[in-house]
Amino acid sequence: MNKNESKYFNTAVRMDEALISLLEKKDFEYITVKEVCEAAGVNRSTFYLHYENTADLLKETTQHIINSFFSYFSKDTQHISRRFQNCHLKELMFITPEYLTPYLTFIKDNQRVFKTSIKQFGAMGFDGLYSDLLKDIFNPVLARYCIPERERNYILKFYLVGITAIVMEWLDDNCTDSVDSVCKIIMKCVVGKLNE
Repeated sequence: MNKNESKYFNTAVRMDEALISLLEKKDFEYITVKEVCEAAGVNRSTFYLHYENTADLLKETTQHIINSFFSYFSKDTQHISRRFQNCHLKELMFITPEYLTPYLTFIKDNQRVFKTSIKQFGAMGFDGLYSDLLKDIFNPVLARYCIPERERNYILKFYLVGITAIVMEWLDDNCTDSVDSVCKIIMKCVVGKLNE
């Protein structure tokens, strides 16, 4: 990386951090370029050198969070969707240490970012990511378990809301319990047809 690329990267990181900091305090639609610049310690011309507007910055910040999240998973677990049709059903169970440990480790390492992402879920476009996960991962998995299509959203919401509630409780306690212990709690709570 040359000096200019490094400078660009550092400025982008500062602006991402500034936006996350502002999103902790207020909704995205009320955040101005001026506030981002002040929080990042850059001038407006630097902002506009990198972005057209705050929505452009938000898109980059969200992608940065997503990339960081996926970096916690092994390459093998990142590409599970390629094996859906041929793998054994046990490989489609995501409530295991193999998947929960990197997920929970990311949350523990990025508590502030995760809390902000939950608070600003829609504004950051995570609802679209959720839809993609539903279509590309969860629906094919539930289909392999012969769950009727009309029931899949209900089942998925049940699991996701329950797991999110456990994670939020853990976050409220500043992630004091170990990743391993929270992983075990989630696995104990997940019961039903998928675990039979």
